[in-house]
Amino acid sequence: MQRKRKARPPELRRTKGGYDSGFERILHKTVLKGWQHHGDQIQYVVEHKYEPDFVKEVEGKQILIEAKGRFWDHAEYNKYVWIQKVLPDNTELVFLFADPELPMPLAKKRKDGTKRSHAEWADSNKFRWYTADTIPEEWRTNEKESEVE
Repeated sequence: MQRKRKARPPELRRTKGGYDSGFERILHKTVLKGWQHHGDQIQYVVEHKYEPDFVKEVEGKQILIEAKGRFWDHAEYNKYVWIQKVLPDNTELVFLFADPELPMPLAKKRKDGTKRSHAEWADSNKFRWYTADTIPEEWRTNEKESEVE
């Protein structure tokens, strides 16, 4: 059985004056009175590593293919937007969707009853995307190439 969450005491609730909490307000009015409150902003980056599913150079451009059956959550699909921002000019991240019409996770229904699809997400974020059937012919491995590998 889950215990009911205890309500915050009134003196610690979010308050006016730019304080994130009552605790901040109390500190600023007492022991940290001479300190600047929320004076500076510090930008930071959380480093991650991305390993694309497939990589090949095509006409002097590095193509990274991410094969997706589906996206599972916001964190997963949002990371690709961040990856796209740091890719060099000669590199492109392209999606290969199993079913581009699948709805995005947690997508809300529109007035017409549809939900935002994987394809619509890719288009709106300026990603090129294909299915196994629509992938460009020059990207496909022909029979002679596959025998050599």
